[in-house]
Amino acid sequence: MHKIALWIQQILVPALGPPGVFLVAFLDSSFLSIPEINDIIVITAAARHPETAWIYVLFTTLGSVAGCAVLWALGRRGGEGFLVKRFGAERVERARATFQRWDLLALAVPAILPPPMPFKIFVLSAGVFGFRWRRFATTLFIARGLRYTVWAIGGAVYGDEALAALRRTDVWFSQNLAAVLAVTVAVALTGLGIWMLRRRRRADVPDLG
Repeated sequence: MHKIALWIQQILVPALGPPGVFLVAFLDSSFLSIPEINDIIVITAAARHPETAWIYVLFTTLGSVAGCAVLWALGRRGGEGFLVKRFGAERVERARATFQRWDLLALAVPAILPPPMPFKIFVLSAGVFGFRWRRFATTLFIARGLRYTVWAIGGAVYGDEALAALRRTDVWFSQNLAAVLAVTVAVALTGLGIWMLRRRRRADVPDLG
């Protein structure tokens, strides 16, 4: 797997440019699974060409959303039986409970966090459990875009040293996943609550026009 990642990073992406990034992100988010490959590509591209880093962020994000759309459609078409066959009944029930409790955060949080956070089960579950396409695509675009933007900034500022930071981050996340999830959800809920409160206050202001 490491050799495949090196070939993609050093040969495929430089040869194809942003379309190659889109292709890799699409395959990784749909039929294949190469941990960290999208993050590595974004960091490398940003380190080499900081002025065009945003292009790689955009194409990686779009490729990831497109790949996830394939899984969403498979989940929607295959139904719960397909999901149970792939992941087992117990994991499917946990995914259902997560969606019922957290709604779009059940998709956004795994899309932002690195491995070993499970991701594809939530993408497939979104299709199975009736997550509407527009909410699905918008949530993923924002979450994935935020993740890749952070790594692009790291690559542009710190160069290849950001790759070492990526590896250290993944190790730290694997050791503190439960705490990270709790903090991430708490921050997201706080932000959502503030936004809803401000929206409600604006709606309560009388129109004097």
